[in-house]
Amino acid sequence: MASVGGTESSAGKRATQSPAIAEQLMEEVCGRENCKQALKRVKANKGSAGVDGMTVQQLPEYLKQHWPVIREQLLSGTYVPQPVRRVEIPKPDGGVRKLGIPTVLDRFIQQAVMQVLQGKWDRTFSDHSYGFRPGRSAHQAVVQAQQYIAEGYRWWWTWTWRNSSTGLITTN
Repeated sequence: MASVGGTESSAGKRATQSPAIAEQLMEEVCGRENCKQALKRVKANKGSAGVDGMTVQQLPEYLKQHWPVIREQLLSGTYVPQPVRRVEIPKPDGGVRKLGIPTVLDRFIQQAVMQVLQGKWDRTFSDHSYGFRPGRSAHQAVVQAQQYIAEGYRWWWTWTWRNSSTGLITTN
């Protein structure tokens, strides 16, 4: 969906990707430097073990032993993530917040994929987009909206779209 003024990038208009591009992206995902950075981020984020019980501290050794097989599965499209561990966290009002905790390995793979995709796609997003972007927050969006109101603007909109080729959902 293009916005008024034609601010959508040409990259955002492409409907499909060729298999060669997908293979290239997965090669980047599995690249040594990208994986080192992903491991560093997962270790920094800490977090609980998933259904397999593996901890963040155990992941580096696991990857040393199993990375060639995991890499081949990722490149061939046969990797299957593990189920998430379901946890309920009590809310102050008496309700519960339901969480799904992926395995540490799946968090590592998600991080590696996110780093590559974010590097390719984030620069194509509007400067006015705040949802799920690095260095941006809901608080910043509210501050910007307040500034627009102070400047006399009275109308704004948001939209959500699903990219049929990637399945990604984006809100602007």
